[in-house]
Amino acid sequence: MSSTHLSQLDRALLGLRSLVLNGDVSGGERLSEVAVAEKLGTSRTPLRQAMDRLVAEGLLERIETGGCRVALFTKDDIADAIELRGVIEGTAARMAAERGVDAQLLAQVNDALGQIDTALEAENGLDFDLYVQQNARFHALLARFPASPIVEREIARISLLPLASPSAFLSDQAIIPDFQASLGYAQRQHRAILDAIQAGEGMRAEALSREHARLALVNFKYLNTRQTKLTNRIPGLALVASE
Repeated sequence: MSSTHLSQLDRALLGLRSLVLNGDVSGGERLSEVAVAEKLGTSRTPLRQAMDRLVAEGLLERIETGGCRVALFTKDDIADAIELRGVIEGTAARMAAERGVDAQLLAQVNDALGQIDTALEAENGLDFDLYVQQNARFHALLARFPASPIVEREIARISLLPLASPSAFLSDQAIIPDFQASLGYAQRQHRAILDAIQAGEGMRAEALSREHARLALVNFKYLNTRQTKLTNRIPGLALVASE
């Protein structure tokens, strides 16, 4: 497979995922390959491969008569996905506590946490971009802690579902009340998880990780009480069915 083809596939995948998560194609809507390929400026072959990938991720669904439609999620689906991420991340934390963690990974995660502290203590009160970047880095490193490709892969898979990733509700800091206070609380949880892992306290590390994931549930439930339209500000929210 040529590098040019890979580039076309990557471009199709990124473009299609963006269309779906940003609500440019409605949940439940059938995709027109011709229209989407034209919009993304790509040929239909890499687009079909990108569609296959999004079917595997759960963002698209196959139609019996052929083609794909955008998946539609209930509020319970999103809550379940967030809960499941917490379960898998909790398992990773427990396994890391039981097995021990590579020293280089520990150094990297401590650097990430140090940079989150820097972001929280910035002169303007918050370096939001740095926080988002290092929060994602912390969770990616946590997935690597137990040295289990299976666990790491499953964390990555569940995080691809709408609103299930650790950064899902960090796309607009103006939405959630007491936003900066919640980030400080999340950082204290990060450090507590790491402390439990380093102390070999597997059950505590697992429980803390699951509780940490539930912060996303708090934010999601808050968004459900809002009357204003936020689908353009939170990627993936457009795919949640209104009740």
